[in-house]
Amino acid sequence: MTIRTMTVRTLRRVVPLALCLSTASGCVLGPDYQRPDVVEPAAFRGEAPGASATSIADVQWSSIATDPVLQDLINTALANNLDLRIATARVEEARARYGIARSFLLPEVGASGGYSSEQMSGSADPADSSGSNRSYQNWNAALQVSWEVDLFGRVRRQSEAAFAEYLATEQGRRGVLVLLVADVSSTYYFLRQLDLQLEIAQQTAASNEETVQFYEKRLRGGISNRLELDTAIANRARTTALIPDLNVQIASAENALSVLLGLPPGPVKRGESVTALQLPATIPVGLPAQLLERRPDVMEAEQQLVAANARVGAAKAAFFPSISLTGLYGGVSGDFSNLLSSDAEVWSVNPSVFAPIFQGGRLRSNYEASQAVYQQAFSQYQNAALNSYREVANALVAVEMLGEQRMTLETGVAALQDSAMLSRLRYNAGLATYLEILNADQQLLDQRILLAKTEGEELRAYVELYRALGGGWQ
Repeated sequence: MTIRTMTVRTLRRVVPLALCLSTASGCVLGPDYQRPDVVEPAAFRGEAPGASATSIADVQWSSIATDPVLQDLINTALANNLDLRIATARVEEARARYGIARSFLLPEVGASGGYSSEQMSGSADPADSSGSNRSYQNWNAALQVSWEVDLFGRVRRQSEAAFAEYLATEQGRRGVLVLLVADVSSTYYFLRQLDLQLEIAQQTAASNEETVQFYEKRLRGGISNRLELDTAIANRARTTALIPDLNVQIASAENALSVLLGLPPGPVKRGESVTALQLPATIPVGLPAQLLERRPDVMEAEQQLVAANARVGAAKAAFFPSISLTGLYGGVSGDFSNLLSSDAEVWSVNPSVFAPIFQGGRLRSNYEASQAVYQQAFSQYQNAALNSYREVANALVAVEMLGEQRMTLETGVAALQDSAMLSRLRYNAGLATYLEILNADQQLLDQRILLAKTEGEELRAYVELYRALGGGWQ
């Protein structure tokens, strides 16, 4: 039997044994992950009776953002937004790190080769009677194999943790996507709200200018008095002063939206007005239990908890012995042409065991630290779950209350428009002073501005509800 045959047979016996040891699931130490219990409300606070499993979060965002211009803006943001690119790069990084962690489950194989030459002094060796120098040269080439047999699951737990972190970054990317869709929509609706407020202010300012000119003519004709003219000028100034502030807010909103789109600050294209955008009559939100499976931030927190749980197992496995296998097969020859011959063959198989005895408390401290990290991740997961219920409840209340406020303001605006018309008729008939017209105009302006603000806030609350439910990334 040749040495080569013995080597092959030895490896055939050792390698399967090592595989069986390293893949024995019963030897994986540490607790297996179980999703912790979270107190779930029977129904979302503020939800209408008769809840069902249907939710608007299951609808594609393009069905929620129906304005074609807004859809184009969202698509541009999804393609260019820098935060989303960063989140995507983090996913790629985590995927690569998982590959690194997983690689330790497999043998490490390498090749080595070299050449050495040396000369021995003949006069330094008393046994050499010739007294002449001697030189030697050797060529060597070998395959080297090293492998840690994962007998107690330390490497598998580390690989499990790396995989969970990879999944967490993917959920983080989805969370950025959900937030991006919501931010673009919300900023766009805020911009359209400001546009409507600016339009109202400009229309009112133009009307005020006509009123000033009207009273200037009446004053020159001796029909009116200086008090009415001054009051009209002051009213015009009050309205006109709103316009610069609205323009500043519009420019800021456009700049913020441009950055979300991954573009330099600049003007943004407009689509439908705030008044043209209608909310659905009913908004299904689904069941609270579904929220934990839908919200990317909650799922990200859970994967971080899975990773922390796996690291507890890895820290526990570090208390137990580690088994390593190293092997070498190759050749050493003074003549390069004979390097692969059987006479030049060399091999070795070296199993080794290392059992920690005294580490100065390092292993115990590492285990305690991993448990503390798990407790942090556990609390963060529970906090993320509870926060998701809070955000949904807040958004539900906001949608409902803002809808009621909008309808009340619409009634008030209609009444004030009628009041402004009647005050002018009374003034022309000599039954009222200009102060009655002024009060009606000021109240109408304030109510119209407030109505536009409420309409914009209602749309943004609807977007916030969609985001809070985890919609937008499907």
